[in-house]
Amino acid sequence: MTGETADMDDKQLLHFVFGGELEDLQGMKFRDLENLDLVGIYPSYRAAHIAWKSKAQQTVDNALMRYFIVHMHRLLDPETDDQA
Repeated sequence: MTGETADMDDKQLLHFVFGGELEDLQGMKFRDLENLDLVGIYPSYRAAHIAWKSKAQQTVDNALMRYFIVHMHRLLDPETDDQA
């Protein structure tokens, strides 16, 4: 792991970053599932947040575009100690 993406204790708590255009600002329904932006999977929340922030800033002119961080480690193992 590189210093940019690894936490100091090297815990691997996977996080998935993705985004897409919403149908409206009040909902969570995506306009086009075929064109979701699957940014990537990251080994820590910190690394995922850096990727999320970068993508969100790139699309700031599109009010309907939203990016999300999914805590995959919680889905894979609900008992995971979430200290990261």
